[in-house]
Amino acid sequence: MNTINNNYTERAQSLKNKMLSAKPTVCTERAKIYTEVYKNNEYKPVVVKRALALSETLNKMSIFINDEDVIVGNNSSQLRAAPIFPEYAVAWIMKELDEFDKRPGDAFFLTDQHKSELKEICTYWEGKTLLKKGYAYMTEDMHDIHESGIIRAEGNLTSGDGHIAVNFYKVLDLGLNGYLELVNNYRSKLDISNIDNLKKEQFYKSVKMSLEGMQQFIKRFEKLATSMAANTTDQDRKNELFKIAENCRNISTNKPQNFYEATQLVYFVQLVLQIESNGHSVSLGRMDQYLYPYFKKDIDNGTLNIEFALYILENMWCRLYSINKIRSWSHTKYSAGSPLYQNVTIGGKNLDGSDAVNELSFLILKSVGKMRLTQPNLSVRFHSNISKDFMKECTKVIEKGFGMPAFNNDEIVIPSLLKLGVETEDAFKYSAIGCIEIAVPGKWGYRCTGMSFLNLMRVFMAAINDGKDVMSGKTFCKGDGSLETFNSFDEVMSAWKKQVTFYAKATVKIDTAVDLALEENSIDILCSAFTDDCIVRGKSIKAGGSKYDFVSGPQVGIANLGNSMAALKKLVFEDKKISKQELIKALDTDFAGIEGEKIRQFLLNYAPKFGNDDDYVDELVKESYEAFMDEIEQHSTTRAGRGPIGCKYYAGTSSISANVPSGAVVPATPDGRKAFTPLAEGCSPSSGTDILGPTAVFKSVAKLPTDRITGGVLLNQKLTPAAIQSDLNKDKMISMLDTFFSKHHGWHVQYNIVDRETLLKAKKEPEQYRDLVVRVAGYSAFFTTLSPDAQDDIISRTEHVL
Repeated sequence: MNTINNNYTERAQSLKNKMLSAKPTVCTERAKIYTEVYKNNEYKPVVVKRALALSETLNKMSIFINDEDVIVGNNSSQLRAAPIFPEYAVAWIMKELDEFDKRPGDAFFLTDQHKSELKEICTYWEGKTLLKKGYAYMTEDMHDIHESGIIRAEGNLTSGDGHIAVNFYKVLDLGLNGYLELVNNYRSKLDISNIDNLKKEQFYKSVKMSLEGMQQFIKRFEKLATSMAANTTDQDRKNELFKIAENCRNISTNKPQNFYEATQLVYFVQLVLQIESNGHSVSLGRMDQYLYPYFKKDIDNGTLNIEFALYILENMWCRLYSINKIRSWSHTKYSAGSPLYQNVTIGGKNLDGSDAVNELSFLILKSVGKMRLTQPNLSVRFHSNISKDFMKECTKVIEKGFGMPAFNNDEIVIPSLLKLGVETEDAFKYSAIGCIEIAVPGKWGYRCTGMSFLNLMRVFMAAINDGKDVMSGKTFCKGDGSLETFNSFDEVMSAWKKQVTFYAKATVKIDTAVDLALEENSIDILCSAFTDDCIVRGKSIKAGGSKYDFVSGPQVGIANLGNSMAALKKLVFEDKKISKQELIKALDTDFAGIEGEKIRQFLLNYAPKFGNDDDYVDELVKESYEAFMDEIEQHSTTRAGRGPIGCKYYAGTSSISANVPSGAVVPATPDGRKAFTPLAEGCSPSSGTDILGPTAVFKSVAKLPTDRITGGVLLNQKLTPAAIQSDLNKDKMISMLDTFFSKHHGWHVQYNIVDRETLLKAKKEPEQYRDLVVRVAGYSAFFTTLSPDAQDDIISRTEHVL
């Protein structure tokens, strides 16, 4: 397959430098084409309009091939240019049009032409967007709760769904023509005198149109590569371009025949899904499993060498990083660092319990480590029999300090899926989606997490203020008293449970409004086609086409909640070291003055803190969080009774960077946290409060009911670079991971390997640290692109040693 002797390491670095040097901007091509199609076809069903718009976009958008590319495909007219998706929301674009380049983080640089084009596009979409329609479905009280910031679902309304991986096994096995045959077969059997079948007819018609549009898109790259080959005098590059053209010609219709073709088809699917929809966390599943048969065959028959296979992967990672997204500033604060969360999962165990790690697992790990980009978001499925050599290689990549790989635990995830009713074979095929959340690729619906964000500390503050929301001044759920009137801690816990039960149900009400708007107005046709059993049922994912349907919304501030509970219980009600009146005054004044700061220090230093293996506070965290779980698990999604298995909610802590903006709308709290400062992220301890080392953190987190938090138990740990430099410490890390996962039923962990001094220098001299990557939450980002608040949050996290 490959006889070219080019230096692939230099080429990979050259392509990476192009990506890092590209100034983030926007691309208006998709927006203009979608607007034109919608204008000209307003009378047609939404599903047909979306298919027409996608096909037109794939046919007319600019395409290009970089000199270094052997994997091709772009989603915008320039590197790192973010397409605009006006059908979701436009008000924020008009509001922020002149401010994109002035953002404190995640800035975008628009030309005057961009601005002029966007103004014209937005004029058409005013009043027609998904955001407007989603708000219209909310009752007045739910709208008020959403606008108060206690519950936020803005990203769902301005960005669509995502949070999914399609069935790449089936894509490779059938090829695009195979999907067309499936569609034609089911479509030909419809009796359209039946209203449900008429709806299916429109769906099948749209799937066919979209698949054919994708085929033409791939053929456009065939033609471009052929044209470029004819115009180059470099024989090596000419050969590469002819090979690119041949690959595109084959996979535009047929199933792939080798590793190179298979990887290219996977990338095209991944790319087009993100042209179709603005939803992020579109992930690639267990790439080391579905690509391995092609890799193994080609290596064994000598048509592929490891050097070129490595470069194919490195090229693909650069292509993934080139995909960019622009969000409203309010949404950006929840997703700092422009993440796309395109997760690749490797490792895990087979159905018989044996280790699934293979040669491709090692190569994917190596390639991600060499490129040190923020995409893909690499996850490793850990289990008790995982290859020790592979784990050693994982620690070497972790040592590079860019936050990858993260680890999910088969020993807890698989049993929790089985308990939900997932079939055994499917449960063993789960993968990480987006950050650290999990689903069965190609069989799971949208939003395994990422539904409404619930600010637990706003709920807690309402609980100790007779139900009154301290920020908006509104009472959405009348309480049973306040801190001033409570006579025991049991009354505090009872008040909490009443409030969190109300707000758990409120998240479902808001989700229902959002889901209905998405189902009616934002149908993702290709994503549905590549997800079982949408074609069989003739339904989109949102209408109930997927085999399984389980969702979660992140809950933010778990550690602050437990620490606040512990402070009240111990210092106010049991030991009476602080009076209720003293604490109320300190909170109301943000711990102002000498007395206020004295009380704050008492709260910080004398109340038990989550993350130190202290049952006193750890059990309070568990009890408080379980009150939310007990309620949310009673509710169903909008797909209930329409086909999928499950259609239920579960808890999740994958809060991305939401801890920063969530904290910005919470006043001072009883854990000693100052007003409007970040909350704890994920299920990690509050910054600086986990003082007994990483093992104590593991033990605290493991006390959570992790088998019920299937939306993700996100744990960040920060180590100094010296902590794992030696082989002895690498072995120690592996041993700790094994104990955490195998004995304590830990769910997840990921690492930041960076010291405080480096981060402070990078904040002060960003131009000197352009390629510094850090783990923000369940994803990594370039540190210098983050806002100062997000940077400070990462700097403040506790640094551990092993």
